[in-house]
Amino acid sequence: MIKEDIHFKEAGKFEETRFEKIHNVIFESSQEASVLVAQEIANIIQRKEELNEPCVLGLATGSSPIKVYEELVRLHKEEGLNFSNVVTFNLDEYYPMDRNNIQSYHHFMHEHLFNHVNILPENINIPDGNISNEDLQQYCIDYEMKIKAYGGLDFQLLGIGRTGHIGFNEPGSHVNSGTRSITLDHLTRIDAASSFLGIDNVPRKAITMGIGTVKNAKRIVLLGWGISKAGIIKNTIEGEISSRVPATYLQEHNNTTFVLDTEASSELTRVKTPWLVKSVVWTEELKLKAVAWLSELTKKPFLKLTDKDYNDNGMSSLLTEEGTAYDLNIKMFNKMQQTITGWPGGKPNADDTYRPERATPERKRIIIFSPHPDDDVISMGGTFDRLVEQGHDVHIAYQTSGNIAVSNEEALKFAEISKALNANSVESENIINFLKSKKSNDIDLLEVRKLKGLIRRSESLAATRYLGLPDSNVNFLDLPFYETGTVKKNNLSEADIEIMCDIIERIKPHQIYAAGDLADPHGTHKVCLDSLFEALKRLKTKSYMDDCWVWLYRGAWHEWESYQIEMAVPMSPDQVLKKRHAIFYHQSQKDGVMFQGDDSREFWVRVEDRNRLTAEKYHALGLADYSAIEAFKRYYF
Repeated sequence: MIKEDIHFKEAGKFEETRFEKIHNVIFESSQEASVLVAQEIANIIQRKEELNEPCVLGLATGSSPIKVYEELVRLHKEEGLNFSNVVTFNLDEYYPMDRNNIQSYHHFMHEHLFNHVNILPENINIPDGNISNEDLQQYCIDYEMKIKAYGGLDFQLLGIGRTGHIGFNEPGSHVNSGTRSITLDHLTRIDAASSFLGIDNVPRKAITMGIGTVKNAKRIVLLGWGISKAGIIKNTIEGEISSRVPATYLQEHNNTTFVLDTEASSELTRVKTPWLVKSVVWTEELKLKAVAWLSELTKKPFLKLTDKDYNDNGMSSLLTEEGTAYDLNIKMFNKMQQTITGWPGGKPNADDTYRPERATPERKRIIIFSPHPDDDVISMGGTFDRLVEQGHDVHIAYQTSGNIAVSNEEALKFAEISKALNANSVESENIINFLKSKKSNDIDLLEVRKLKGLIRRSESLAATRYLGLPDSNVNFLDLPFYETGTVKKNNLSEADIEIMCDIIERIKPHQIYAAGDLADPHGTHKVCLDSLFEALKRLKTKSYMDDCWVWLYRGAWHEWESYQIEMAVPMSPDQVLKKRHAIFYHQSQKDGVMFQGDDSREFWVRVEDRNRLTAEKYHALGLADYSAIEAFKRYYF
């Protein structure tokens, strides 16, 4: 079973890493990376077994290591990986927290790993969130001493929070800190809010291993996934060591590797601006990226950039290849100009050589996939409106019911209305009684989930009717992976993929729009996108798929970078207002939405700001001045 590890290399010794102070490896996907990290852990377990020694692992929780644990379980079940010599110490636990609470890290670790392998129960060590306040200090000392009694950690797995915390070592943590109780940063609590169904339910304190404890591990691997981690990853790898970013202390560890996906690595200098660190092959995509970056850096539109601007900012090799700044500027200006269209479905009877979409067929069959029942109008409401107005055969497919995002108070209101209309309704009575007595740890009854799903269906139909779409073109897929009644969803299943294949086969679309937002705080967007990609893979040999183009929009949290945009659909002030009104029909998601993320603005406000900012970026590059722009990137399958 032993295979190649992700070998540590000292950072900063080679030209391509001269900005970097921590060794890191970048992978196309977190799935691929997780398999290799799990393999390294398996190799350590086996080597220790051969030496008849315990293998002492420091383990992390959160979304980052889940796929690592899945692969370890697979290695145990399919390849006989033996955990009987493994001793584990978890990084942290909320405080106070009952171990039986589904939000506890005790529950998390058993659900994802311990219940599925042959580890000895007495070898599992997780901080006790039930320890009394009087005994807490001594408990932390004992936890620390137990790790030392085993000779320290052979391997420490880490995630990273957006404050730069590792474990729950928040900003201000001392480099030599040991296991202790700590007050959680507000941003950390915001990031956990979705799991607890609101920030008010997130504990304010935690027990955590210290920075010193972590640094004493013989080997450290930190996992970083997604665009939301890109900024803190750059600060940690390239910044100065500071208690304000506790993860920077890992620069002092002599065997640490950050394992990243492409999104998390996107702000690293060698990724974002590779021409600043080494010679590059100037592809057309890289040229546009570089010129857009230079325009933003110098605060000049494309057509005003000079030879000196290029030479002063490490881009002389690009000028050598292209000739003069004048020629290059015009070329890049035209490339960006050609992304702009008021005809997202293609303009009939027009030369489409330099347009983002085809002119024919004039009336296209279109599927807009929406992960939740409001992502369609939030992320591409203006484009949706254009497609309907321009006579295309538009179909909406809501991939999940969105029921978990409806508050108990909202559901109770509708249940009471239903009860008032039908005094003999036993179902309404059951729902009312359940919601009034519901505890934070209770999973919704099936009837409650059904009601919450119906609330979101009715809101979706109100919005699509407002935009002129017939009810017959609105599809509620209710993908099974989502229907767990909890924030944690199931893995993508065959049933999910079959549902996606069925609707594509039925409509035979010329265009598909889908959410390409991989930074969704609770992961549903990612699973929905994976379900589409898998369906496309299975259907790509069908003849009708030769005429199908896929356009990806981004959700409420992030937008495509300007150089990534391949179709930009401008909106007038009137269209911005129309989009806002369509969003307003999703009333259960207004005024205190459950999954707010770290942005206190309502979805309609943040998306208007984002669409306006995209338009401003285009204008700053020297292009037309629009009120707002919705952006799309084409996906090739």
